[in-house]
Amino acid sequence: MNEWITICAIDEIPVLGARRVARAQGLDVAVFRTASGEVFALLDRCPHKGGPLSQGLVFGSSVACPLHNWTIALATGQAAAPDEGCTPRFAVRLEGSAVQLRADELAQHALEHTRPLAGPVGLGRCGSAAASCSSSPSTVAA
Repeated sequence: MNEWITICAIDEIPVLGARRVARAQGLDVAVFRTASGEVFALLDRCPHKGGPLSQGLVFGSSVACPLHNWTIALATGQAAAPDEGCTPRFAVRLEGSAVQLRADELAQHALEHTRPLAGPVGLGRCGSAAASCSSSPSTVAA
């Protein structure tokens, strides 16, 4: 059975904002809240150049990367055309007002991804890391 870990209360994530969740290994996870109260979780890394998505602007059900304004769908992690690529997503749920992530995913999912020091990102393209991009559901409504 999958164990769920409470990360925070829904009110601790700003509407149209995000909260970062540190992991023992791997990059942080960004948990987003939309205007309609949905929550989504993605690796805190844009598939383009590794920008911190948690610092981006949330609009509708997407986030704009703060580095180069790529639009990433919160439900899938997929970059909007004409851009290509995706970022891994994480299962997230609400239990009352508690936002929860799966313990096994926090410990094991998307550990191969790193933030680049310079140059293009090699991983995170849907064609080369598709399993990381589509292996988990990522949304619940408030």
